[in-house]
Amino acid sequence: MRRTFRKGAVVAAAVSALLLGACSSGSGGSSSTSEATAAPTTAESSAPAEAGGGEAGGLIAVITPSHSNVFFKAEADAAVAAAEELGYTAQSDSHDDDPNKQSELIDSAIANGAVAIVLDNAGADVTIGAIQKAKDAGIPVFLIDREINETGVADAQIVANNSQGAGLVGEAFVEAMEGTGTYIELLGRETDTNAAVRSEAYHAVIDQYADMSMVAQETANWDQQEAFTKVQTLLQANPDVKGIIAGNDTMALGAVAAVDAAGLTGKVIVAGFDGSPDAVQAIKDGKLLATGLQPAVQIAQMAVQQADSLIRTGSTGAEEKQSIDCVLIDASNADKYTVFALED
Repeated sequence: MRRTFRKGAVVAAAVSALLLGACSSGSGGSSSTSEATAAPTTAESSAPAEAGGGEAGGLIAVITPSHSNVFFKAEADAAVAAAEELGYTAQSDSHDDDPNKQSELIDSAIANGAVAIVLDNAGADVTIGAIQKAKDAGIPVFLIDREINETGVADAQIVANNSQGAGLVGEAFVEAMEGTGTYIELLGRETDTNAAVRSEAYHAVIDQYADMSMVAQETANWDQQEAFTKVQTLLQANPDVKGIIAGNDTMALGAVAAVDAAGLTGKVIVAGFDGSPDAVQAIKDGKLLATGLQPAVQIAQMAVQQADSLIRTGSTGAEEKQSIDCVLIDASNADKYTVFALED
């Protein structure tokens, strides 16, 4: 007999504590915009943006993970377009999740007299020193997508509400599995705070159902090929698996390919997170259950707009920590999807 699930009721109760935790991660400092920094001492550096009263213009450096991932390319392109629309020049580079390369790119932004840096960082802890270096040079940093484990260093940390979004995906996953059966979880990169936040939110929902059992939990490092290989092996070891839930769409699509190769499409439920175009197409094709849409374009635009506000007025007009809600994409609304956004 099919169980009845009340949409939203389970996730609201289970994830509420996680929402508070996600928004207060770090050193426990104030979440308000950081204080003005001292004027830079090098001749090459521009006046600190925190002083305000300036004019739009100058270089905004946009630094993200690899553009081979459509999510990171979308946020980088959106930030560049927003900067140019507001009268700035913009340079987009990738750190490839390498903290050393990230540090070099931030050094380059400082040397080039950037007026602001928009950054999707390479690690919650390893990034703090690099951001402090930019701050000391009078260059404000606006984090997107990923937080760091510190407050008062970056001028803004604008992220998708990963707990809320993953809770929606977890609820859809439970409903599709009718609250029973074995499943596999694919985790993201261990150094990325989003990996832990999403997993915790999934389990805040799923673990309430005693008849659901996780038979394997593997890290696939956000990578499609790694997810494909690991799921192939896991399906052989666990032939009765009913579902796979992944920390991002790239891994989910690797799982979809492995399920398809095993002839189990339609028998094994797969869910992901991010709201990537390929994932939405897989939903339309009946191969993926759902994904949590992160509003990557909106977040990137907000970061540039707040940088512009800080440069011109001395204030971003917002708190440092900002959380933007996600949207569940499934067969009911996939036709309204645009690139990392949903039409009204």
